[in-house]
Amino acid sequence: MSQYLLIAVSAFIVAVGVMPVARWVAPRVGLMDQPSARKIHARPMPLIGGVAIYLAFILSLILLGDRAYVREVVSIFAGATLCSFVGLWDDRVGLSPLVKLVMQVLAASILLLSGVRTQLPWLGPLNGAVTLLWIVGITNAFNLLDNMDGLAGGVGAVAAAFFLLLAAMNRQYLVGALTAGLLGACIGFLIYNVNPASVFMGDSGSLFLGFTLAAVGLKLRFAEQPTTISWMIPLVVLGLPIFDTSLVFISRLRRGLNPLTTPGTDHTSHRLVRMGFTRREAVLILHLGGCALGVLAMYLTQSTVIEALVVGLVIVSMAAYAIVRLEPYARPPAEPPTTQEGG
Repeated sequence: MSQYLLIAVSAFIVAVGVMPVARWVAPRVGLMDQPSARKIHARPMPLIGGVAIYLAFILSLILLGDRAYVREVVSIFAGATLCSFVGLWDDRVGLSPLVKLVMQVLAASILLLSGVRTQLPWLGPLNGAVTLLWIVGITNAFNLLDNMDGLAGGVGAVAAAFFLLLAAMNRQYLVGALTAGLLGACIGFLIYNVNPASVFMGDSGSLFLGFTLAAVGLKLRFAEQPTTISWMIPLVVLGLPIFDTSLVFISRLRRGLNPLTTPGTDHTSHRLVRMGFTRREAVLILHLGGCALGVLAMYLTQSTVIEALVVGLVIVSMAAYAIVRLEPYARPPAEPPTTQEGG
């Protein structure tokens, strides 16, 4: 556990140290988020926090990670680097959704070809397709979740913390090292990103964060639990971004909008603000929701099949209720938003 702590602290220090340099570089290379009618910030904001997260994560693992696992992390590093680069490119010049999707599928394919995939016996040859769907889906879910100060970074930190605990409990060094580096990098970034933020994550950070957590979820194994239970655990840990994406997708379909290309402030955080919570309170509520899901995921590691089924039904039922409860607070995307901040 001390090795994990050392990696996390190192990533935190690098992120905190790199961030001021990144903020200085951002306006000089054109990585600034300009004010507009769709955004709340009144001045240009550095859109380069994701670069600091990426560097902190990579450097901490290169310097302190176990060399015996180098081969196993090459594909994760390669895919995560590709996602971060695509996000940085999109932040700088803008990319079409199709181009971003193709590049994400390419990054996911790198993992798939290296053997990092779902291994559910009842899926058989469909495991490859499910792996691609999982990676691309979680990657984009975090990209969509990056819509309010401190949200994506905080949810990512919570998920990384619970993946780290699960890895330590199951003595999986590789997953523990990856999540320790991610946890430290996210916390270092949050120092500059909590409301009011002085730097945004950008697509380079949100795509990197989502891809890495998706990969970690695939690598995590539970030897003492059957696959009828173990497959649920990563889904529960990452349940919050999955819920937010599902909420937006269902809500936009119901309103006759294209759920994939229609922008808008109809995410969970925006709806909580419209219910009367402040932006900080909305973000904190979602952080606590992520913690609650993490606790349930840890319970699943010790549960029976019947208990896991009950937990799964409760989570799905609560998610369905939350969608119905939040739906009246959806705002048509064409209306000028009041809560959009960016990550």
